[in-house]
Amino acid sequence: MSKKRVLAFDYGASSGRAIIGTFDGEKITLEEVHRFSNDPVIVGDTMYWDTLRLFFEMKQGMVKAKLAGGFDSIGIDTWGVDFGMLDKNGRLLENPIHYRDARTVGKIEETFKLIDRERLYEITGLQFAEFNTIFQLLSLVQERPEVLERVDKILLTPDLFGYFLTGEKNAEFSMASTTQLMDARTGEWSTEVLKAIGIPEHILPKIIPCGTKVGKVTDAIKEELGLENDVDVIAVAGHDTQSAMVAVPTQEKDFIFMSCGTWSLFGTELDEPLINETSSKLDISNEAGYGGKSSFLKNIIGLWCIQESRRQWIREGKEYSFGELEQMAKQVEPLKCFINTDDPRFNPAGNIPRRIREYCEQTGQYVPQTEAEIVCCINQSLAMKYRHTIEMIQECTGKEYPIIYMLGGGIQSKMLCQFTSNACGRKVSAGPIEATVYGNIALQLMVAGEIADINEARKVIANSEPIAYYEPENQDAWEDAYKRYLEVIAKV
Repeated sequence: MSKKRVLAFDYGASSGRAIIGTFDGEKITLEEVHRFSNDPVIVGDTMYWDTLRLFFEMKQGMVKAKLAGGFDSIGIDTWGVDFGMLDKNGRLLENPIHYRDARTVGKIEETFKLIDRERLYEITGLQFAEFNTIFQLLSLVQERPEVLERVDKILLTPDLFGYFLTGEKNAEFSMASTTQLMDARTGEWSTEVLKAIGIPEHILPKIIPCGTKVGKVTDAIKEELGLENDVDVIAVAGHDTQSAMVAVPTQEKDFIFMSCGTWSLFGTELDEPLINETSSKLDISNEAGYGGKSSFLKNIIGLWCIQESRRQWIREGKEYSFGELEQMAKQVEPLKCFINTDDPRFNPAGNIPRRIREYCEQTGQYVPQTEAEIVCCINQSLAMKYRHTIEMIQECTGKEYPIIYMLGGGIQSKMLCQFTSNACGRKVSAGPIEATVYGNIALQLMVAGEIADINEARKVIANSEPIAYYEPENQDAWEDAYKRYLEVIAKV
């Protein structure tokens, strides 16, 4: 049979890739044709995404994919919540602002003055995080109303790139669910929430299912890039977590997954949102995925602390690779100190190692002195966070999950995988590394009729990349350490 070739663009918080997926009927083969950095730009007191350069890099990826043998369709996935604003002529009003920008500080509390916390969660089913779209838009309503008056449409990041390619304006389902503006049960924008916050409903485009063919690359772009054939643009699960969900290598109905990178998205897949008093108390999200499924999950700060620590050490003249840092961390005594990785002090960029030492001193723990001890502290703290989270998920669903399916670039850390198995007392299945890209590609192949459904997609993906397994070790020591961890995080 002929091999189907599709092109996935996967944008992360620090880099992006263009990857061709070739399907031979049994497995998917990946070929990276373009990689580029994603560098936020701070101007004055505002942190922006360099969106026009990111679109330039998308075009470069398309040219390189053409030269590598061509492609039939494009799918785009990115991080959630962020958006671009278009005026009535379809022009970008300004560079989209980064979710780590300080404009949303304090906006959660201000929102609760406009709409009751419990009511907002009941409608949206979403974890309250300061970077959510609702709080970004509230900052516009309160501080820059003159800009909001000029907005004709806001487009979430993958939909914005799709618009640049096709001229079509849509809101893909999985991305819409990250905004805290969508009714989780109906899958439509919530008029009640929009009115409470003062957001005009007309600026939000129609929500479309993930796995929708939204249009074709415009003739102008085809001519600019020398593309000879028509290229479909597919709205895959634009939120990278939901593309990764498609790639969980299991046929089980009930499973625990973790998409592990700068952020750790930890949860399970349900047929419908789970919104009740317990999930509200525990602040667990219901995010939309392919086929109308709901991802019941917690959004956890993941490897950001290690990534930003490494940047700090580079600024100090210490050019460690991630591999070197992990090897160093293996040499130190574990379980001496812990942090709550979701403590707000660890969210902004800057000197994370110093903040970790301050946290440990504040909580009366051993204060890590070396780079190796800092890395060990972060990894074991993440593993403990995952243990705490799986207990929350089980409390809500009433189900047991004997295996944790870890996906994404973070599984390249064997230390984190083993620590997760140790802390959670469960077997860990680690892989695929390129889960988001596989999911993006599989969804394009499903739209093209090459793969029948999500169950077949998961079988194909499991057949496409080796999976590693980890078993719990030193259980008594980790059980004792978990009790200390809970005591530590309760102090702050």
